[in-house]
Amino acid sequence: MVEVWTEKYRPGTLEDIVGHEHVIRRLEAFVEDESLPHLLFTGPAGTGKSASALAAAKDLFGEKWKNNLLELNASDTRGINVIRNQVKNFARSKAVGDVPFKIIILDEADALTPEAQHALRRTMENYTETARFILICNYSSKIIDPIRSRCSIFRFPRLEKKEASKLLEDICNEETVEYDESGLEAIFSVTRGDLRKSINLLQSVSATGKEVTEEVVYEVSSQAKPQAIRELLEGALDGRFIEARDKLQELVLEKGISGMDIIKEIHRQVYSLDIDEKKKVRLVEKMGEYEFRLDEGADEQIQLEALLAQFASI
Repeated sequence: MVEVWTEKYRPGTLEDIVGHEHVIRRLEAFVEDESLPHLLFTGPAGTGKSASALAAAKDLFGEKWKNNLLELNASDTRGINVIRNQVKNFARSKAVGDVPFKIIILDEADALTPEAQHALRRTMENYTETARFILICNYSSKIIDPIRSRCSIFRFPRLEKKEASKLLEDICNEETVEYDESGLEAIFSVTRGDLRKSINLLQSVSATGKEVTEEVVYEVSSQAKPQAIRELLEGALDGRFIEARDKLQELVLEKGISGMDIIKEIHRQVYSLDIDEKKKVRLVEKMGEYEFRLDEGADEQIQLEALLAQFASI
C-alpha cells in the first residue's frame, strides 16, 4: 500500500505547525491554561486548520486524546439528526483524564444545513461544561451569527512561499527526492499556497522517478506554464489572433489543460502586463463573463477562442 505523505507529515503538536505564528501562540495559551473556548477556524483549503485543531487536542489531552475527541466532516453528515444524536451523545458524557471537557471537531461546518446549525447552537449552550467545539470552514459567512458570536475566531491566511518551500524541502530530504528550486517554486505556483495539495503534487512528481523540476511539475499537474499563457495573451492583445488561437489549441488539445485553468492563469498574468489600467479593467470583466459561461457548461474551445477574440478587439 502506498503511503500518503499528507498523513505521514501531518503535524503531531502545535509546535509542528508551519506558519501562522500569531494563531499558534493564541492556541498554545488556551491549551496551557486548559481554558479552551469554542473555536471557529476559517480560511482557504490546505492552510492548516484541521491540522491545528488535531494538534491542539493532542497537546491538551496527551495520550488520552483519542478518548476525548470526536471528529466529524460536516459535508458528509450535514443533517440535523447528526447533531441531535451523535454530537449530543458525545458531548453529554464526561471526559477521560484531568481536563474537564471533551473536544468536538466539525470540519467543513459551512456545509451544515441552517436547521443543523441552530440545533448545534443549542448543543453548544447546553453542554459548555463537558464539551468544546472547534468548527472548521472555508467561509465563515455561511455560519449563522449565534454560533459565530459564541466562538473565538481564528483566521488562517494562505501560507507564504518561504514557509511552504521550507516544508517541501524537508520532505524531499527525508524521502531522498532530488529537486531544484524552480521545481518547488512551480509547485507553489500551481497550488497557490494549499499545502495539502502541494504535498500531494510533490508525491505524484516523485513517483515518476524524475527530479522535481519546473518542467516535470507542470507536466504531472496538467497545468499550463505561466510563460505559455503570457505568450498566448500577448499575441491576442497584439492582434495576432490566429497565432494565439494555435497556442490555445496546443494547450487544450495536445496537453489536455482545462479551459477553467487557462482562464485562471490568464487572470494571474493580466495584472503584470504593461498596458493601460482601463484595458486591464475590460480584460478582467471579459474573463469573469467567460469563466461564468464555462461554469454553466458551454463548449470550452469555442468560449476560449471567443475570449481571445475579445482580447484582440481590445
